[in-house]
Amino acid sequence: MITLVSSIISILMVAEFVLGNFVNGFIALVNCNDWLRKQKVSLADGILTALAVCRIVLLWTILINWYATMYNPALYSLRIVIRVAWTVSNHFSNWLATSLSIFYLFKIANFSSLIFLHLKWRVKSVVLMMILGTSVILFFQVAVLSIDETIQTSEYERNITEKTKLRDILHLSNMTLLTLTNFIPFTMSLVSFLLLIFFLWKHLRKMQLNGKRSQDPSTKVHIKAMQTVISFLFLFATYMLTVILTIWNSNELQKELVQMLFQALAITYPSIHSFILIWTNRKLTQTFLSFLWQPRCWLKVKGTR
Repeated sequence: MITLVSSIISILMVAEFVLGNFVNGFIALVNCNDWLRKQKVSLADGILTALAVCRIVLLWTILINWYATMYNPALYSLRIVIRVAWTVSNHFSNWLATSLSIFYLFKIANFSSLIFLHLKWRVKSVVLMMILGTSVILFFQVAVLSIDETIQTSEYERNITEKTKLRDILHLSNMTLLTLTNFIPFTMSLVSFLLLIFFLWKHLRKMQLNGKRSQDPSTKVHIKAMQTVISFLFLFATYMLTVILTIWNSNELQKELVQMLFQALAITYPSIHSFILIWTNRKLTQTFLSFLWQPRCWLKVKGTR
């Protein structure tokens, strides 16, 4: 029974990995092609492209970590490289997705607050400063992680089981930093979503007072943006809980089935959310549909000959 469940989870992981690479590669290729053709790129397309590239790296690190843990323990010597690659790709994936949520907020919402208007006019600078600012935190996180993993790898190779205060402090610092770097972007995305909900409620109320229809084009744009943010929050929350449980319940993860389940849940976030991003973006949707129609048209032409 356990072998059957393990096989099902393995198949699910590989399927999500293939889907994630396809949709993220598609987003990156379409936006890069558009960038080369027009010789310019919008802020939203730039964020989407960088996000797609980071998620491809994230998917590969999750899959390699899963393979090394479950099927090839000899790769333990590469543990530091895998963990650092995961930390960097996870960091930028989370913050770029959060930047996208904040971009939707500033693009759609319109509050009378001077601070909000100031940030709205400088949304590009806000996003760049946020990414660059959090990169400083990433530097310290990678430094602590590298030292912690070096000590653990050294102890593993020499078969040392004795714990030291330095190792405990480093490990606790590593876990705390990792938890915070996942929790903070999630909180910012949640605040962006709540502000969008509040603005939409005000917008609908104003339209009802003016006797207008509630399904006007601007309202549809608001709803579409919120659907994207809701899907991101749901998947991000699942991913964040998986990461936090993995960090703070390492003893439970000694069980093979539990470990496989956690990694299967983790790989869902960078795969499914990118697929949703395609369907909520008009340019990407049209290109994707035309891509799907090409084989059918080719078969029709071949059949008429």
